[in-house]
Amino acid sequence: MTEPATDPFALFQDWMAKATQTEINDPNAMTLATATADGRPSARIVLLKGADREGFVFYTNTESRKGRELGANPGVALLFHWKSLGRQVRIEGLAEPVGTDEADEYFASRPRISRLGAWASEQSRRLPDRATLEARLHEMDTRYQAAVPRPPHWSGYRVRPESFEFWQDMPFRLHDRTVFQRTREGWEAVKLYP
Repeated sequence: MTEPATDPFALFQDWMAKATQTEINDPNAMTLATATADGRPSARIVLLKGADREGFVFYTNTESRKGRELGANPGVALLFHWKSLGRQVRIEGLAEPVGTDEADEYFASRPRISRLGAWASEQSRRLPDRATLEARLHEMDTRYQAAVPRPPHWSGYRVRPESFEFWQDMPFRLHDRTVFQRTREGWEAVKLYP
């Protein structure tokens, strides 16, 4: 790793910028791992919609499985994998809801069909057939002729990191691994064996 190993946020931004240039689809795709209150894990891909020193933001239906799990246990792990670069970043921390204004602003930036879909979809619940979803979407399109307001069950979460791991593929599986752990003084960086 040639980047300075002192600031995990700056290093993440650098790696994300490189991934944006090389990944064909969704360089902002990340695995989000949650757990139930009793510790059963669950993982899925979501899209990163904001990253800064405050944390990593994604949006979802708060009544979905992930939303319910975050309500019961805010501990999460994120994983970015950029195959074209031979890199991955693991982030562990706590998720908290974003503010109403932030959720409203992002929701308003989405395409109209996506905003209608947030109303039409009862995410993670049983769907009798595709026609039911399409009928609900048509119903929402008729209901919201002008502006589409943000549903009360749709918002975002900010993951506040407690640790980062930057992994770089190296020849002969002698990979480079750097872990940043939050301390009272800031961030402590250590190397791990591959």
